[in-house]
Amino acid sequence: MTRFISRRLLAMVPVLFGLIVLMFLLSRLMPGDAIRLSLGPDATAQQIRDLEEKMGLTKPLVLQFTDYMTGLLQGDMGVSLRTGRNVLLDIRETLPATLELALFSMALSVLIGVSLGVAAAVRNNKWSDHLIRLVSLSGTALPRFWLAILLQLVFAYWLNLLPVISRGAVEVERITGLRLLDSLMTFNGAGFLDSLKHLILPSLALAISTSAQIMRMTRANMLDQIHKDYVIAARAYGLPPSLVNRYMLKNAFISVLTTIGMQLGSLLGNAFLVESVFGWPGLAQYAIQGLMFKDYNAIIGVTLVIGIFFALINVVIDLLYGWLDPRIKVGR
Repeated sequence: MTRFISRRLLAMVPVLFGLIVLMFLLSRLMPGDAIRLSLGPDATAQQIRDLEEKMGLTKPLVLQFTDYMTGLLQGDMGVSLRTGRNVLLDIRETLPATLELALFSMALSVLIGVSLGVAAAVRNNKWSDHLIRLVSLSGTALPRFWLAILLQLVFAYWLNLLPVISRGAVEVERITGLRLLDSLMTFNGAGFLDSLKHLILPSLALAISTSAQIMRMTRANMLDQIHKDYVIAARAYGLPPSLVNRYMLKNAFISVLTTIGMQLGSLLGNAFLVESVFGWPGLAQYAIQGLMFKDYNAIIGVTLVIGIFFALINVVIDLLYGWLDPRIKVGR
C-alpha cells in the first residue's frame, strides 16, 4: 500500500510540472499590460520600469521561469500584483472558503444523487422514474450561475428565508478557516447556524447539476446489477428489498465513485461564477480578480492548487476502490 501511494504521488510530479509550464507561458501571452493595470493610468515610465525589475519581468523568459520554480520549491509562489502579498498567503486565506463550499456541495450532491438514483432504478419505467430522469436532465442542462440567481430570487428576496451575500455575519474564531468546523470546535452555536444559512444557497447552486450527474450514473449502474445472479438469489431467499438494494448499491458504487471524485475536483473550478453571484470570498473569487488584473503569479498559483486537488482526489478514489471491492488488488 505504501509503495502504491508513493508511486502515485511521484506520478503527480511530471503532471504538475507540465501544468506549471503551460500556465506560465499562457500567463505571459495574455493580452494587456499587467504592470500598468497594477500601478494605474497615472503611473510614470520610471515607476513601470522599477516594478518590472522588481517582479523580474525584464529578464528573458527562461530565467523568469527558473526563478519562479526556484521560489516555488522553497514555498514562495511569488508576489501578487494586485494585493502586494505572497500568493501563498492569499491562497491560505481564500482556499478554506472554497473548500468548505465544495465539500458541503458534494455532500448534498451525493445525498440527493444517490438517493434519487436508487429510487429511479428500483422503480424502472414507472412514472416516478420518468419524473426523476426529467429532473436530472433539467439539472444537468441549467447553467449554475442562472440557478444561483434563481435561488437568490426565490429564497432570499421573495421568501426572505436565507441570506445572499458573504459567508456569515456572526464572528467565528478562525482555526482551520472552515467556518462550520471552527464554530463547532469553539462551541459557537450562533456562528454555526449563521454559517450554515449563508452556505445553503451557494451549495445548492453547485449541487443541483452535480447531483443530476451522480443520479444518472447511480441509476444506470443499479439497473446493471438488477438481473445478476446474486440479486436473483437474494430475492429468492426472501431477503428484504432494502437489504438487496444495499448489496446492489455497494457493487454499483465503484463507477459512481469515479464520477463523485471527478465532480469534486471540478467543483473547485465551477465555483467561479457561483462565488461571484453570492459574493463568496473564496479561491475562485480571488482567481477572477487575478485574471482581471492579469496577475501572473496569482493565476499560476490558483491553477496549481486546483491541479494538486485533482491529482490527490484520483489517488484517494483508487484507494477507495479496494475498500469497496476486495477483489481489486493493489499493484495488479
